[in-house]
Amino acid sequence: MVDKNEIKGGAKEIGGKVKEAAGKVVGSERMKAEGKIDQAEGKAQKNYGKVKDAVKDQVGR
Repeated sequence: MVDKNEIKGGAKEIGGKVKEAAGKVVGSERMKAEGKIDQAEGKAQKNYGKVKDAVKDQVGR
């Protein structure tokens, strides 16, 4: 089963990619940097969800 953190993290990661691309289009270094930060946060949250889900699977056995 997919943990809610995996979903939210994936969404934040995608949003960060969009923000980074928009920053490149408009020439905003700040927006590009914020997009990269959002991607890193999203990836971390997604990985946390995966680990949490794996632990639940092992404990549930």
